[in-house]
Amino acid sequence: MFKNILLPVDIEHPESWAKSLPMAVELAGTTGTLHLLGVVHDIGSAWVAQSLPRDFEATSLQMMKTRLKELAAQELPQDLSVKTHVGHGHIAERILMMADSVGADLIVIAALHSDDLRTLMVGSNSGKVVRHAKIPVLTVR
Repeated sequence: MFKNILLPVDIEHPESWAKSLPMAVELAGTTGTLHLLGVVHDIGSAWVAQSLPRDFEATSLQMMKTRLKELAAQELPQDLSVKTHVGHGHIAERILMMADSVGADLIVIAALHSDDLRTLMVGSNSGKVVRHAKIPVLTVR
C-alpha cells in the first residue's frame, strides 16, 4: 500500500474521478492518506481577467474547496484519511508541485480522452504529469 496518494480531479467532470477515485481508495488501504486536489485553471490573459469581477479568483478557489469537501463526504469511506487541497495555475504544474508538497508516493490520475486537435495543440495534463513526475503515476481509463 501507499502512504500518501495524490488524486487530482476536475470537479466539473465526473469522468476525471469516477474510475480513479475507487482505485486510489483501494491503493491507500487502511493506513494511507488520500490527498484530493482540485485546480482552478489560470485564466492567463489580462484582457480576460479585467472583465471578471474583482473577487473572481478568491471566489473560485473557495468554491473549489467547498465542492472538494462535498465530493469527499459523498464518495469516500468515512474511515479513510482524506485531505483536500486547492491549487491555482497551470494544471500539470500544480499537480506536480502538490505531489512534492504533500510527500506523495503515488499520483493517481484519470487519462481522459480529448479530441486529437486539442491534444496536438496543448497536450493532455495527465500526459504532462506522467512525463515530468518524479514518483510513480497510475493513469486510469
